[in-house]
Amino acid sequence: MIFLKYESVIGLETHVQLDTKTKMFSTSSNNYQSAEPNTLVDPVTLALPGTLPLVNKRAVEDAITIGLALNCSIREITKFDRKQYTYPDLMKGYQISQFDQPICFDGYLDLPNKKTSRIRINRVHMEEDVAKLIHVEGPRGNPLHTLIDVNRSGVPLMEIVTEPDMRSTEEVELYISSLQKIIRYLGVGTANMEDGSFRCDANISVRIKGVKRLTTKVEIKNMNRIKAVTRAVEYEIKRQIREIESGGKIIQETRGWNDNKGITVPQRSKEEANDYRYFPEPDIPPLKIQKTLIKKIKSNLPELPIEKKRRFINELNLSEYDSDLLTSSKNISIFFDEVIKHSNNKNKQYIKKVSKEAANWINGEIFRYIKDTGITDISVIPVSAKNLSILITKIIDNEINKNSAKKIFEIMWQKKQSPKEIIEKLDLVIVSDSKQLLNIVEEVIKNNPNAVEDYKNGKDNALKFLMGQLMKLTKGQADPKQSIELIRSKLDE
Repeated sequence: MIFLKYESVIGLETHVQLDTKTKMFSTSSNNYQSAEPNTLVDPVTLALPGTLPLVNKRAVEDAITIGLALNCSIREITKFDRKQYTYPDLMKGYQISQFDQPICFDGYLDLPNKKTSRIRINRVHMEEDVAKLIHVEGPRGNPLHTLIDVNRSGVPLMEIVTEPDMRSTEEVELYISSLQKIIRYLGVGTANMEDGSFRCDANISVRIKGVKRLTTKVEIKNMNRIKAVTRAVEYEIKRQIREIESGGKIIQETRGWNDNKGITVPQRSKEEANDYRYFPEPDIPPLKIQKTLIKKIKSNLPELPIEKKRRFINELNLSEYDSDLLTSSKNISIFFDEVIKHSNNKNKQYIKKVSKEAANWINGEIFRYIKDTGITDISVIPVSAKNLSILITKIIDNEINKNSAKKIFEIMWQKKQSPKEIIEKLDLVIVSDSKQLLNIVEEVIKNNPNAVEDYKNGKDNALKFLMGQLMKLTKGQADPKQSIELIRSKLDE
């Protein structure tokens, strides 16, 4: 196939909206998602004459936080620039962004794949978001008019730009999902693609395998889901290869992704940096980033997903599958850690047992209950981490069996009761007293002479039958291992 002789070269530009209280350069509320259109506006947002921007300190700190999490260097002196272009979504006719002195630079993100691919981060820079355009179609599908909602204008926006280090859609998907997790773990933004707070553009080119020089790239926009990004990238790679093979030439341009048709479509020729006529923002002086601030932010960074995953695998002996699920969201990983902490045991082997049991319960029963009840966040489930830890330790300590544990958990979920309370009320403690069990074993053997005879004749099912009878008498509360040994021992006498 012609596709096999080419390799793709992919870089991503990701825009991340910050979850600050106010906008990037004004005091308007940043909570635009739930607001009525054109209600979160102010003189700065509307670019009225005589207004001056005021830098959002929290947004600067969040930018540094993101940069440190992505292993970037932080610039001691950074400045803002004016980026000139005349689109209707810009009230001022220019965007305040950063050009030649971005706040973060030269970082990397390691992908959690088998070969641990390292994607270099070229820069993280601060800017403001633009207004939202709503295109209204006529009865025949032709454009009728466009509505403008200024609420989004001025929302703090971080642009994270990678080097062209990705070679496949698998790496693209891993990078986006990894970056989403990091943003959510840091608590600086929601990183939801569906509502536009996390937007991704892809720069794609293709070249003959073995060739090192970069070829003409095409930028793809308008992708609002991870799968849409991977589909768009896959389509564009094939389109460019076909174009080259047919004798055509790749034009540097911006193309949009049509999700319904599954194709990219031309939008405009790609602007170069000089077309934007960048120059230093005259209304904002350069910012000096204190080393003490960087040190403080670094010391407060949370444990990030890839670090948590390594800890779960290396220290708690969990599988990669379990670790992936447990680190899929910050709140799930916090809940899991709290379960371990509440076990109050310092024995490493015991902690590993608790960890495996906790992983099974969270990835199994809890996820199933969450799905059935429509709960979207583990932090609001009716079963606390402490109570789940108590339930798990009782299983490990052989005080209750797995069947009883499931009954107890169901009541814990429905009535928010503690496992101790439920166990006492329903008398679900395992019968493990040897003398008590031996009396029941003798009764079972006495009442089932045919099964005893079958056992003596070498029929293995007879032992299972007798065990079943014992479980009936104890209402399933007998210690299975101890019970089977006592039955076998008594029969062998």
